[in-house]
Amino acid sequence: QVQLVESGGGLVQAGGSLRLSCAASGRTFSNYAMGWFRQAPGKEREFVALINWSGAITSYANSVKGRFAISRVNAKNTVYLQMNSLKPEDTAVYYCATASTGWTRVIGDYGSWGQGTQVTVSS
Repeated sequence: QVQLVESGGGLVQAGGSLRLSCAASGRTFSNYAMGWFRQAPGKEREFVALINWSGAITSYANSVKGRFAISRVNAKNTVYLQMNSLKPEDTAVYYCATASTGWTRVIGDYGSWGQGTQVTVSS
């Protein structure tokens, strides 16, 4: 199992930026594709972004494409989510997770999850 801890959330005005971090410990971090997901109040958890084991390949939900950027530094066992041009609809708890079955956006294919970090965007 990989243990994950997210940080970097907070309150920001619309149009602002935040950078989330996800620190991993336990089994070899660089073996896994990593994903970011979010869950807004009253809504289901949804996919945000995905990065492969090396960091060379990324994928994004249409709602964040062009505004968010996922990256990773395997030497630091950390994955990041840079969020720019934030909108009130980005308000949610953001989670990072390890993909158990390769390249996937399916929540059920993710094995280890962090506790989440709250992002609130005011209008």
